[in-house]
Amino acid sequence: MNLAGRTALVTGAARRLGRAIAEDLAAGGARVAVHYRGSAAEAAAVVDGIRDRGGEAVSFAADLGDARAVEALAAAVGARLGPVDILVNNASVFARRPIDTLEPDEWDATLAVNLTAPFRLALRLGRAMRARGAGKIVNLTDIAAARPYGDYLPYGVSKAGLVALTRGLARALAPAVQVNAVAPGPVLEPIDGTPEGNAAILRRTPAGRFGGTSDVVRAVRFLIESSDFVTGTTVVVDGGRALE
Repeated sequence: MNLAGRTALVTGAARRLGRAIAEDLAAGGARVAVHYRGSAAEAAAVVDGIRDRGGEAVSFAADLGDARAVEALAAAVGARLGPVDILVNNASVFARRPIDTLEPDEWDATLAVNLTAPFRLALRLGRAMRARGAGKIVNLTDIAAARPYGDYLPYGVSKAGLVALTRGLARALAPAVQVNAVAPGPVLEPIDGTPEGNAAILRRTPAGRFGGTSDVVRAVRFLIESSDFVTGTTVVVDGGRALE
């Protein structure tokens, strides 16, 4: 799919990976809906930067844990930027939840954002893409889908569910819409990381270093732009971390 003139919605696009993906799609010629929840200033900076470089972008606020807000987001993007051709489900809750203190409402909150919101967006927008004859959906999952992190049970389960959702949607929306996932590993240092913790991560990563946002961005761009014959798969971008 050629990005020029297409409309792309990137959730969680105000910071880190989401920001890099949004900026890259805009550089390729797409009109980009920059979704955020609470990072209004950061989202505005992303939009301003894209516009300064000659691109088109608009920011949209929504709490993806609220089903009505998810539906409203999809409607607002379509009304402002036109039918969505590309959906990148990037927004995610990543919170440490030790099993001894984990509460059911914390489980519900994590799955609502990480799995149910991508489902709702893909259901609404994916059906519309299929009706128009073309579309791309990319879900940002995690190597934790196959190798759960300690103390992150809801997160790991949500990401495993997102892999299953990717495969199911790829079949359900075929042949018009291609649905794939990208599973980053240690491409960025953890926000709350320590030198000791980071060193431990690198000891378990064959590449011996952290990656970068560009590694994930290139994978997303490939799935959107370079091939219509890849669907239902997960591209792992982890420097070999999953080999352990």
